[in-house]
Amino acid sequence: MSTDRFQAPDYYQLDELYTDEQKLIRDTVREYAKANISPIIEEYAQRAEYPRHLVPGLAEVGAFGPYIPVEYGGAGLDQITYGLIMQELERVDSGIRSAASVQSSLVMYPIWKYGSEEQKMKFLPKLAKGEMIGCFGLTEPDYGSNPSGMITNFKDQGDHYLLNGAKMWITNSPIADVAVVWAKDESGRIHGLLVERGMEGFTTPETKDKWSLRASVTGELVFDNVKVPKNNLLPGKSGLGAPLSCLDSARYGIAWGAIGAAMDCYDSALRYSKERIQFDRPIASFQLIQKKLAEMITEITKAQLLTWRLGVLREEGKATTAQISMAKRNNVDMALKIAREARQIHGGMGITGEYSIMRHMMNLESVVTYEGTHDIHLLITGMDITGIPSFRNDGK
Repeated sequence: MSTDRFQAPDYYQLDELYTDEQKLIRDTVREYAKANISPIIEEYAQRAEYPRHLVPGLAEVGAFGPYIPVEYGGAGLDQITYGLIMQELERVDSGIRSAASVQSSLVMYPIWKYGSEEQKMKFLPKLAKGEMIGCFGLTEPDYGSNPSGMITNFKDQGDHYLLNGAKMWITNSPIADVAVVWAKDESGRIHGLLVERGMEGFTTPETKDKWSLRASVTGELVFDNVKVPKNNLLPGKSGLGAPLSCLDSARYGIAWGAIGAAMDCYDSALRYSKERIQFDRPIASFQLIQKKLAEMITEITKAQLLTWRLGVLREEGKATTAQISMAKRNNVDMALKIAREARQIHGGMGITGEYSIMRHMMNLESVVTYEGTHDIHLLITGMDITGIPSFRNDGK
């Protein structure tokens, strides 16, 4: 079992921009991750198993809905602190961050923003404590980048709704106690429904044989004439904008999280290059290695500044969907490239479980696609700067 020797790079002294509370919480999560996640994560990734025993500890350090108000069980923290927590979790593993991100931004966020007071009090405190696990059902087998085409639907049956359809690629689904499910009513309008474990006709088969996010549990949501109580409908907002606003929150967290993965790969490559001797000197003395390392720290620093500014805008309520898309796309792409360069610096050792590099690389292959693919985010930016959408056939 290797010791976690991670030291966070801060080339532009960004710590001076953070408050003492933000740094304290970040450092608390970092130490928790070093002590509790790093020693076991390779084993769980190799076994393709989610370390569910970590849930109470993750809840204790505020990983679940940290920005949710205190009256609903959250910590009432700011958006930059949320980002820093996601950064520290993804620094050890994208799957761990993914589970926390889903719980926070895709389950707790819509209940907080669009739920009734009764729904908030029933679910949010338990979700914040990790006593309940949630998941988010938007993507369907035939509708990924085009969620508006979804066919999952519900019909009004008088005293309840009858839900039918299926969702896939759902983080946490096999272990979830509640699913925030997006479905169309009889008029074709999209609404959010809270579907609870145990409802007849509701099943959550697990997705097996993944090469990525192996320490995260993924599955489907299948609805076969599920009777959903009418008070489980999210009343605060309908239409596609509702789930997309949740994705904004999640993508924001991913933009921070990807930096964590990149930082870990860079830190490992820097240390290895100083210790690895070839031709009677450390490989860190070679020009090509220094080029790789210099480019890594440059890209990490650019991403840190981009995301810090995005955090300020989001805290002020000014961050746009397009700005969040830019940061998510840039930072994940950056992290993936750094992981690949770090693997080369580690040579053959880079493919082994002794180092985190290959695991990060495989995980990031999912992160670069989910919650908006790399190319779709590029087109969101293109639409924002030109005013012309390029991904609709009808020209609208």
